[in-house]
Amino acid sequence: MENSTVSFYFNLTMFMNIGHHRYPAFVFCLLLYSFIVSANLTMIIIILREKTLHEPMYIFIAFLSVNALYGSTGFFPRFLMDLLTDTHLISHPACFTQIFIIYTYALYELTILSIMAYDRYVAVCHPLHYHRKMNSKTVYTLTFFAWVCPTCYLTMSIIMVVRLPLCGNNIQRVYCASWNIVKLSCVTNAVLNIVALLGAIIIACLPLGFILYTYLRIVIACWKSSEVRGKVLQSCLPHVISFLIYLFTSFSDTALSRQNLEEINPFVAIILSLEFVIIPPVVNPLVYGLKLPEIRKHIFKILCLRPQSKKISCTLPESTLIM
Repeated sequence: MENSTVSFYFNLTMFMNIGHHRYPAFVFCLLLYSFIVSANLTMIIIILREKTLHEPMYIFIAFLSVNALYGSTGFFPRFLMDLLTDTHLISHPACFTQIFIIYTYALYELTILSIMAYDRYVAVCHPLHYHRKMNSKTVYTLTFFAWVCPTCYLTMSIIMVVRLPLCGNNIQRVYCASWNIVKLSCVTNAVLNIVALLGAIIIACLPLGFILYTYLRIVIACWKSSEVRGKVLQSCLPHVISFLIYLFTSFSDTALSRQNLEEINPFVAIILSLEFVIIPPVVNPLVYGLKLPEIRKHIFKILCLRPQSKKISCTLPESTLIM
């Protein structure tokens, strides 16, 4: 039975026996997941319904919301189930499927933020050529590469990890992570480690460098022209916030995966491991919904919808539409 468990199942060891506290934790996480689904669905529906929002910037925001639904759905159902159970075994196919979903979610977030940064760069630094450069063909091409490149990279990475012979089945996480499985390998494959490291550098550092470059150019353009500074900051600030949140949460997860978790407070380790699958899906719809006037206007319109017979006025002061 022990050999069978090692061969076909992984054990997620970071779950702690929290007794009756598991039920409040389950309710809180369920409410959090419900908020993520409802908030991001609202963003998608508003952008799809309103023709005035059928522009590249808002389309990319909708992609962020789609990715948030994709990543959170790949994580929360299994996590909620584990909160209510005493055993936390997960089969190899289910584990590698979870790895694929969570890691592609993380890379999709980065590639979408990259094309959003390019969109803002063209809008600010080349405004007269914006509609020519950001036409439908460009949007489709950027979107294709934003989804396909991470998918191909993760597929090849997982194939290499699946082929590794394993000498254990304990994963020090609350979800499956590829690096933790690599550490269970019975052999040391230097070539595999080098290829994985180079792939991670290329797939992560190139988009990060591109985003930093585009925002540097935007800052320089704003510095030269004070007349458009306020409008530029209004449209770019949500993207910058999303990017900083992504950097912080992904760095926390990467740093955690390289640490000996037995030396870290288990509550702290769990919080750090959950940041990048929880914080961006929660914060992004709030940031874009509240900071971008066009989206905020339609959200207020939905919230203020009343039957005409009641004749309730829902007009808002103009000052509330300007932040």
